[in-house]
Amino acid sequence: MGMKAILTTIALFLTATFAFAEKEGWTTDLEAAFTKAEKEKKSVLVEFTGSDWCPPCKMMAKNVFTKKEFIEKAGEDFILVELDFPNGDKELKKKNEPYAEKYKIEGFPTVILFDSKGKEYERFFASAHPTVEKFLSHIQSAKK
Repeated sequence: MGMKAILTTIALFLTATFAFAEKEGWTTDLEAAFTKAEKEKKSVLVEFTGSDWCPPCKMMAKNVFTKKEFIEKAGEDFILVELDFPNGDKELKKKNEPYAEKYKIEGFPTVILFDSKGKEYERFFASAHPTVEKFLSHIQSAKK
């Protein structure tokens, strides 16, 4: 493999990595999440966020959603899905717009919990539970 081929491969890898940068432990594919949830008998947690413009969204990402403890614990019972509406990525915002309309999202960061069949059973503003402990406690009690 020549140097040009190696550099091309690296460039393609980096492009793919950043074009679909998902938070560790999260997916951005809601349909795949529902399929996986049904197979694994888990619920689905969907966070609707404005990652580059919404202060409460940024706070939740920093303090809860990117924390290893949260991802591991929540991941035991939930498939985690992030649907982002960033002002800096018009394509991603447009791709996720039908979901905001379908689920009548009125503010960010909204979290919706669905059962393994895709039926909504809880909806709340994530920022109402601003720590890993509070958030985990809320989603566990909602699940029962």
